[in-house]
Amino acid sequence: MKLIDSIVGQADALTTIRKDIHAHPELCFEERRTADLVAERLAAWGIPCDRGLGTTGVVGIVQGRDGGASGRAIGLRADMDALPMQEANNFAHASTIAGKMHACGHDGHTAMLLGAAQHWAHGAHRDFDGTIYLIFQPAEEGGGGAREMIKEGLFERFPMDAVFGMHNWPGMPAGTMASSSGPVMASSNEFRITVRGKGGHAAMPHMTVDPMPVACQMVLAFQTIVSRNVKPIETAVVSVTMIHGGEATNVIPNTCELQGTVRTFTIEMLDLVETRMRQIAEDFARAFDCSVDFTFHRNYPPTINTAAEAELARRVMAEIVGPEKALPQEPSLAAEDFSFMLLEKPGAYCFIANGDGDHRALGHGGGPCTLHNASYDFNDTLLPLGATYWVRLAERWFAEHSNA
Repeated sequence: MKLIDSIVGQADALTTIRKDIHAHPELCFEERRTADLVAERLAAWGIPCDRGLGTTGVVGIVQGRDGGASGRAIGLRADMDALPMQEANNFAHASTIAGKMHACGHDGHTAMLLGAAQHWAHGAHRDFDGTIYLIFQPAEEGGGGAREMIKEGLFERFPMDAVFGMHNWPGMPAGTMASSSGPVMASSNEFRITVRGKGGHAAMPHMTVDPMPVACQMVLAFQTIVSRNVKPIETAVVSVTMIHGGEATNVIPNTCELQGTVRTFTIEMLDLVETRMRQIAEDFARAFDCSVDFTFHRNYPPTINTAAEAELARRVMAEIVGPEKALPQEPSLAAEDFSFMLLEKPGAYCFIANGDGDHRALGHGGGPCTLHNASYDFNDTLLPLGATYWVRLAERWFAEHSNA
């Protein structure tokens, strides 16, 4: 593994930063302490920054040896927010705030980008012509912080030609990385369907319009969308995760509510699924003399890597960890708001392996080391690798676009 010596020498300091962030988690748009820490570190290293985009976002500005005169620029993004869940770990750096936890590794993402920033604090390390924007983003976990930063002028105030993101990935062997072109994360969407009938005594169903069997029929019919409307070689998920109806065993309720999620890798597939769900819900309700309220909310679009940028990322990985450990990226049906940035700019969102959990210190919870699990913890041995990747990726991008 070819890591940058100056970054390896700062590994302990980066670990201290990561654990400090882990111990003080902040939720969507509340990342004030974390943003202060990031801004203070950047200032200490002589890197100017802009604050406040997306409420708590921080953008560091690293200019190359030309002072940014070339006009070429790229963005490197790390997310900062935590999750609203109780941590099961009790090691020294466990969350100090009840009901909040860094269970997705954003503490590590922030520390890795800070590691690259510290390397660039030395002028001799800025051996490129152009500008690197260090995007420390709030509110990835459901808040759409990337979308909000874009709305508030991220790409107008900081013009960039491409943007890159990275996420740790539990289950992949530590020391490996992955990048591929095309869809790598799914769209995230939610639906709420209220079936409205006419309630009454459960012993006199003929005097009611029972919404319960109608809702149950809908749940079954929704599964035929994937099995009978979607091509077998394509991917979609329709999951009804909540059914609410009734308050007493001898009362047929007036309404029954369904809620759930839909995941797809393309907008075209999402359009198909939403259309069929609406048709099924409305037609079933009509067939059983009910009415229906259908609400479908599109949260995050699919995360789609552009080919040239994904291939660049893969080549850089191969140079650092070796070709055999630079893996194809297996798409995930989880969602990611970096997708909003990729709607605006070419770029790639890659995975850095977090291992199987053996890195966790004594005192970790009994659960697996998986994302959004109360026993999760970021693997600090990744910090020098992730920071090295950011540095080499930027260097290679500028080298390959020097004549653009």
